[in-house]
Amino acid sequence: MAIHYHCRHCGVKIGTIENTAINTDSLGFHLLNHSERQEMISYDQSGDLQVKAICEDCHELLERNPDYHEHDFLIQ
Repeated sequence: MAIHYHCRHCGVKIGTIENTAINTDSLGFHLLNHSERQEMISYDQSGDLQVKAICEDCHELLERNPDYHEHDFLIQ
């Protein structure tokens, strides 16, 4: 099982963790409530985890423009 991180705003691939023996609690997933997990984490057809996060560029853009938090996607 791999864990793939993509930006929830622009869709860019942030990175992948290939370690099949990693404990998801060590990644902080246990700190998410049920609705956050539903929104951020999914499994693809091969059984890999797909995680929606935020890339550095979008994070910086949101810090400069807080009203952009209202939008699901920043780049369409």
